[in-house]
Amino acid sequence: ASKYELPIVQVVQPDGDADAHCWTGDGAMMNSEWLNDMRVAAAKSKMIEWLEQRQLGRAKVTYRLRDWLFSRQRYWGEPFPVLHGEDGATRLVPEEDLPVTLPVLDDFKPAGALEPPLGRATEWLKVVDNDGKVWRRETNSMPQWAGSCWYYLRFMDPDNSDVAWGSEAEKYWMPVDLYVGGAEHAVLHLLYARFWHKVLFDCGLVSTAEPFQKLVNQGMVQSFAFKNSRGVLVPSDEVEERDGKYIHMRTEEEVERIVAKMSKALRNVINPDDVVGEYGADTLRLYEAFMGPITASAPWNPRDLPGVHRFLQRTWRLFVPTEDDGAAIRPDLLQDGAGCKELERAMHATIQKVGRDLGVMANNTAIAALMEFINLATKSKNSLSHSQARHFVTLLEPFAPHMAEELWQRLGCVEPLAYLPWPEFDANMLVADNVEIPVQVNGKLRTRIEVDANADKDTIEAAAREAAAEYLTGQIRKAIVVPGRMVNFVVTP
Repeated sequence: ASKYELPIVQVVQPDGDADAHCWTGDGAMMNSEWLNDMRVAAAKSKMIEWLEQRQLGRAKVTYRLRDWLFSRQRYWGEPFPVLHGEDGATRLVPEEDLPVTLPVLDDFKPAGALEPPLGRATEWLKVVDNDGKVWRRETNSMPQWAGSCWYYLRFMDPDNSDVAWGSEAEKYWMPVDLYVGGAEHAVLHLLYARFWHKVLFDCGLVSTAEPFQKLVNQGMVQSFAFKNSRGVLVPSDEVEERDGKYIHMRTEEEVERIVAKMSKALRNVINPDDVVGEYGADTLRLYEAFMGPITASAPWNPRDLPGVHRFLQRTWRLFVPTEDDGAAIRPDLLQDGAGCKELERAMHATIQKVGRDLGVMANNTAIAALMEFINLATKSKNSLSHSQARHFVTLLEPFAPHMAEELWQRLGCVEPLAYLPWPEFDANMLVADNVEIPVQVNGKLRTRIEVDANADKDTIEAAAREAAAEYLTGQIRKAIVVPGRMVNFVVTP
């Protein structure tokens, strides 16, 4: 418009002192008659409403999607079941010849300037039909997303050699209850899988309109990286810690430690085999679950590994005597009975906490509850009962299955722990016999009393008067008693 000196009618006045005839941001409408002074978003809605009322238009939501390049010139990937004739005709591979499998190749390089690697499989390429006509297979292959867009359906019926999935299996398993994946899958897998599934639904090949009922995007396990004063990233294996500082060994420059995605270039990738070799698979598994909420990204910190490893060691020592004793398990753990009431109450609280947290994938807080119980049991003068030991091992199994199964067998249990039902807690055991209540005088804490959890107000007030007698020297104007919570005396001189 400016180039050809066309008239420009300004219709949006930007906020502040900005001066722009062709303003594309937010602002107040102007030169727009009955839309004047309205904000842009409100004016758009009002305009659409005006058009709809006069049947001159209707509201429509348009979704943008990038074109999906579905063809790849490489060896791996599903082959296209398409045949090309010498006359330019194309046809699908007959159903009885499906699936088309990749040929065995020793050389995966391109066959020529315009020919993918499959062009080297000369015997595989040539197909002669029943009429003697010669066809040539498609040499492009599908992308890796082709399989991942419907793999969950195949998982439901993996041994079916007649169809990709049977209708009975699909109706039993679908839809998927919970999908856990990284945020990077949002388009390259989840969105495309949903499109495929809806096409399959329209074709009557699946019974559900949506493939996944719930999605949880787990956080990324990150690692420490380093950058110098110019902001250039430095490989981790070229940095050493000296007196609390991080020094680039090659330049002797102090560098800054940051948290970044694990990458080969930064050489900050953690090899799980090394962790398993030093601490064991259960420690690795436990640490990953304990790093934080499942949806949050967190850095891999090798200094935190010994902490969860010590928890497993304390657990082992609580169950297994020293090697000199020569026993497979502490003898008192094999005894039946209710055991210590304090530990029994804590056990039921732990069952409730771990079960509830696992239900919402709060693995880190579930593990924290297990740690609290082991700390209590270690400090207690009483030993765990057989039932308490069995319950704890069952709770431990999702996080440290190897140790849990070992302790389970040592407790004299034969059936595999992984197949047993989850233990149930007794709600009555979660109610304490006695509770501690703060006693205030004129809103200021003076003492605390311990009373029966079911004590009435009169009993609580009497105990509070006795405990706070030295502070009740004036006239008690009012006694506020909240059972289980607090007592407050309002006193005047």
